[in-house]
Amino acid sequence: MNHPLRVGVVGAGRVGAVLAAALQTAGHSIVAVAGESDASRSRIADLLPGVPVAKPTAVARACDLLLLTVPDDMLGNVVRTMVDAGAIRPGQYVAHTSGRHGLAILEPAAAIGAHVMAVHPAMTFSGTSVDLARLTGCVFGLTAASPTDRAFAEALVGDLGGKPMWVPEEMRTLYHAGLAHGANHLVTLVTEAMEILSAAGATDPAGTLRPLLTAALDNALDHGDAALTGPIVRGDAGTVAAHLDDIRANAPQTLGSYVSMARATLDRAVSDGRLVPIRALKIKKLLDAASSEVGTVEAPARKYS
Repeated sequence: MNHPLRVGVVGAGRVGAVLAAALQTAGHSIVAVAGESDASRSRIADLLPGVPVAKPTAVARACDLLLLTVPDDMLGNVVRTMVDAGAIRPGQYVAHTSGRHGLAILEPAAAIGAHVMAVHPAMTFSGTSVDLARLTGCVFGLTAASPTDRAFAEALVGDLGGKPMWVPEEMRTLYHAGLAHGANHLVTLVTEAMEILSAAGATDPAGTLRPLLTAALDNALDHGDAALTGPIVRGDAGTVAAHLDDIRANAPQTLGSYVSMARATLDRAVSDGRLVPIRALKIKKLLDAASSEVGTVEAPARKYS
């Protein structure tokens, strides 16, 4: 960026506080932050000491660049409320960090002449100073309309140490689904793998998995399906059957995801010709039988309220 900006942040969550701190390090002025929860106030104190905490409308009125880092489902209401309050003005830059949303959610701001853009960091955040170094080389999924806004978004990402990736407006949700499927579901998968190992008696399941998963992730990113190993690719139906039996008995809460991932792995192994149909059919029958049990297997009760 050729000149420092006055930046305001609405939503001092894990993403907002870290991006604000990174922009501050890059020479921009963080003029105000909005954050109401105890966790948000703590992050502001740690990462943005001395920055005023204000209401969202006050933050918007004070800045050249308004960074909206609120949850996806709140974003539309936040934009509409601030526009209706007259807090967003023509010529102001308004950016959100949602992966799912593009420019349509910012239409009320665009309608009054604000420059709008989507600037989504493709990274998971802890909300601490540890994240600052992780921004270097991080890809940002960008969507902007005019050449001027595109140039501004790219410069902003450059100040954050990131790399731009342009995402068409109509592909924002699909882009975000790919990231969520890879990262969020990976956390669930790894956690369940640790539960299975703990049930098997491992005292350090994370330490047991770390070298294996690190190698598997690197291989998958470099080679895709060619990185697949294990009993399904080898056609070891007996091993898969034994897995299912022991999981039923000792870690039933993980049976559903094991069956789903095994089925997806089986399909890929068959599609690329590494598994002959007769072996695949044996494994498929095992998985079909287990799949019919998933809803009835006793597992710890999950509360959703």
